[in-house]
Amino acid sequence: MITSAAFIAIMLVGVPIGLCLCLAGLVFIIASGNPVLFQSYPLQLFGGVDSYGLIAIPLFILIGEIMNGGGITRRIVDMAMAFVGSLKGGLAYVNILANMFISSILGSATAQVAIMAQIMVPEMEKKGYDKTFAAGLTAYGGMLGPIIPPSVMFVVYSVLAQVSVSDMLIAGIVPGVILTTMFCIAIALMGYVYNYPKADYQTPRQRLATILRTSPTLLIPIVIVGSILGGLGNATESAAVGAVAAALVGKFWTKEFRFSQLPQMMLRAGVYSAIVLFLVAAAAVFSWVLVFGKVPQETAAWIQSVAKDPVSFMLLCNVILLVIGTVIDGIPGLIMTVPILLPVATEIYHIDPRQFGVVVVINLVLGLLSPPVGLCFFVAAAVTGAKPGKMFMVTLPLFGISCILLVLLSLYPSLSLVLIK
Repeated sequence: MITSAAFIAIMLVGVPIGLCLCLAGLVFIIASGNPVLFQSYPLQLFGGVDSYGLIAIPLFILIGEIMNGGGITRRIVDMAMAFVGSLKGGLAYVNILANMFISSILGSATAQVAIMAQIMVPEMEKKGYDKTFAAGLTAYGGMLGPIIPPSVMFVVYSVLAQVSVSDMLIAGIVPGVILTTMFCIAIALMGYVYNYPKADYQTPRQRLATILRTSPTLLIPIVIVGSILGGLGNATESAAVGAVAAALVGKFWTKEFRFSQLPQMMLRAGVYSAIVLFLVAAAAVFSWVLVFGKVPQETAAWIQSVAKDPVSFMLLCNVILLVIGTVIDGIPGLIMTVPILLPVATEIYHIDPRQFGVVVVINLVLGLLSPPVGLCFFVAAAVTGAKPGKMFMVTLPLFGISCILLVLLSLYPSLSLVLIK
């Protein structure tokens, strides 16, 4: 109780989440009156990041840096345009499909929104789309980043839950494709209701030329996802090969990547990775404190009094996680919730930790698109000048679709586990 109160008080003051977790651990040790625990404190910090799977994080981030600097993002948008641009609402489809392909390389919602908002929103405005809708749709496209592999959030969850990183990345493929399909169906209906414009018509010869010009960019997601699915390498090895593939495509095909850019790209990837790894280390301390304070046991007792079966437990978790996701960013949200909820899910309700991980991640990401904070909307607003509140209202059907997917994933574990099995 003292630890929880200290954590909340420190967080309300505005201290970063990672420091909040570490300081709450120190408060617990002082309150316990057991100085021996101070000796375990640094060991818990180190143990939190002493995991081979975490090496994938800086590699995935580096792939995103190389892809953006090498002009690969623009080529992926051009490819999507060749396939669906001539349909009614074509640029809206392009937005979602390009986000789906790019998410298989970037793996971060906010980074993806920042990149795609610069590319797609001005283009959609030129063709007559409302800027608010264009920015909101781009924000929802960014939701695919942490779901379709590679995903930094799935890597962090794998370490917290002690499950295979490769399994978690594979578990996100089917839900990501389903969500993309549901978004496209919604766009089709909205396109006819609101009479969305078509993009410029391309002849079959123009489409073929565009596809041939942009197809090498597909080498990157094929290398990453294909090597994991084919058992040729684990997530870390696939990420390393993917980084090399991105550099080769950017250097020899798009000809926009220069090796002189690599030090700065590696520096940016290293800075972001350091933030994530510090959060993971702090989470190890916080989890250790929770176990000492018997918080998981008390939480389990309360949940058992409310949820009588696995389905009701999963639905309850959806509500809890979505609320948490509205005020706390994805990775800190994982760090706060997984140590408490996962033992209850696996030990009492016998839910597969990989299914639970997919539900947790999607909820927390959807929280980034929900009031009162809606971080992805604010990122899109910073780039485009649209109003975050209006973005939420015009994209409300996509929020409803995302909630439907969460219910389906809660009811049918096979949607997450089919490719693993």
